[in-house]
Amino acid sequence: MPPIINAQGLSKAFGASPLFLNLSFTIFGNDRIGLIGPNGSGKSTLLRILAGEVEPDSGEVAVRKRVRLTYVEQDSQFQAGDTVRSVVERALERCAAPASEHGTRFAETLGRASFENFDALAAELSGGWQKRLAIVEALVQGPDILLLDEPTNHLDLPGIEWLEALLVQGPFASVIVSHDRYFLENIATDMVEISRSYPDGLLRVHGTYTEFLEKKEEFLHAQSRRQEALENLVHREIEWLRRGAKARTTKSKARIDRAGELMGELADLNVRTRTNTTQIDFSATERKTKRLIELEETAYSFGDRTLFARLNFVLTAGMRVGLVGPNGSGKTTLLRLLRGDLSPSGGAIRRAEWLRIVYFDQTRALDPDITLRRALAPEGDSVIYRDRVIHVAGWAARFLFTGEQLNQPVSRLSGGERARVLIAQLMLQPADVLLLDEPTNDLDIPTLEILEESLLEFPGSLVLVTHDRYMLDRVSTVVLGLDGKGAAASFADYSQWEASQASRERESVTKTAANVPTPPKPAAPVRKKLSYMEAREYAGMEQRIAEAEQLLQARQAELGDPAIATDAHRLLSAQAGLEEAQTSLDALYARWAELEEKNGKP
Repeated sequence: MPPIINAQGLSKAFGASPLFLNLSFTIFGNDRIGLIGPNGSGKSTLLRILAGEVEPDSGEVAVRKRVRLTYVEQDSQFQAGDTVRSVVERALERCAAPASEHGTRFAETLGRASFENFDALAAELSGGWQKRLAIVEALVQGPDILLLDEPTNHLDLPGIEWLEALLVQGPFASVIVSHDRYFLENIATDMVEISRSYPDGLLRVHGTYTEFLEKKEEFLHAQSRRQEALENLVHREIEWLRRGAKARTTKSKARIDRAGELMGELADLNVRTRTNTTQIDFSATERKTKRLIELEETAYSFGDRTLFARLNFVLTAGMRVGLVGPNGSGKTTLLRLLRGDLSPSGGAIRRAEWLRIVYFDQTRALDPDITLRRALAPEGDSVIYRDRVIHVAGWAARFLFTGEQLNQPVSRLSGGERARVLIAQLMLQPADVLLLDEPTNDLDIPTLEILEESLLEFPGSLVLVTHDRYMLDRVSTVVLGLDGKGAAASFADYSQWEASQASRERESVTKTAANVPTPPKPAAPVRKKLSYMEAREYAGMEQRIAEAEQLLQARQAELGDPAIATDAHRLLSAQAGLEEAQTSLDALYARWAELEEKNGKP
């Protein structure tokens, strides 16, 4: 089959700096493509080009006829007054779905996404439920290809697992920009990384994220050997030129030209392989206190809802706590209680004297009107980091900002860049305890890895809320789980918490089933015997089904023949033949089941 989307020679630049040059990209019917790359490499822009919302500077995107494409942006936007119901109904009208299908699509899609109140205002939903609604809005339109930009941002861990199952089982292709490594491992059939370090601007590998990493390592190793060989070759050519090449001979001219080409290739390779990384290193105080924060019978309620009750927990020096639970279970509330922004409804919270707590807010509240210079260095043109004075330009460079960006307003920064600004601010504050609320959103994978290393080396204590299961497993020494129904408990790791939740769900289902009265057993129906003609039909049924299956396979092979891909008449004829063979096979199976039941073989 031809690709759903065939993008060739795409280039896009904003200002003088190109995001990418001459990218080529194809998507087939069963592809689930994980799209990764450094912040600023153009992942979101590429998705918007594929969606038809942005025009490339050069190149073209060919979309197969009658293909329905839906696109979910990073940040969900809903109109004032929108309800869950109105958002989905408007999406159904937009895709011109038959009126007879509206009710089924509406109920099935919202039911699978676990929505209960269809009249809830979309703008008042939590970030995670807004993200679910945006995905549902795309799904009810029956897409052939789904484009998702950072879909796991704001989703809780159950939400991510729901999305994984949806993508793996869905009858559509998908392209997903994500930094969640476990998520990519579980859903991707292909991995694509956009980066200038690759000759074609990207590296595509068919396989899982793990297989991609293996192939990437092989490529970089080969590229490193090529670079080393080029350096040696160029060095020899330079020595030859210095000895005084005789340019009058044809052979000498050719060698001089070749030396120039080698130098150009080496220069291009050096530019492409030059990488910059964020320098993250949190400062800790010299506190020797062991018990930093104690929660004794702590509870928190609002209205008639209790988030957690009788919570007993001690945060000790060096402890790294992963805080998990569904959306609305009180994770951010607990962080604010630990910080002292809120008071508990019951019990007590005791903090060590002069405790220094540094808090990363998931809302990433930065004044949009100030410049990057003022956001990084509020007091002047320098900062003091670990008793050293560092100029703001040098401090900005640690977080991959250029000198030209310093006078730009914060409002022009991407989500990943705003996250780096907040991390830069935190690094200037020595802490006994780090409270991090979703710090991974929008960060690229290289920055995530550096953040993980910094948290592992941080000598103080930390409490981490994140949907990134890889970071949870790697960083946390203990997991504190909230179920949103008042209960809280400690676990060794995320897997143990997950197993505990699954066990509770099974117990709940078992109790529910036990409380359902058993209906009276119906009287056994009187079975009818097969007539003579039916018995003959039944005896030959297996042979007829085998022949029908062979015909269906032949029709499938015919439709997949590349020779007919560009012949509209043959393509339509092959499609009709396939549908006829499938209908015939379905009818035979239905008749076989009918005869077996009548013959007393249910």
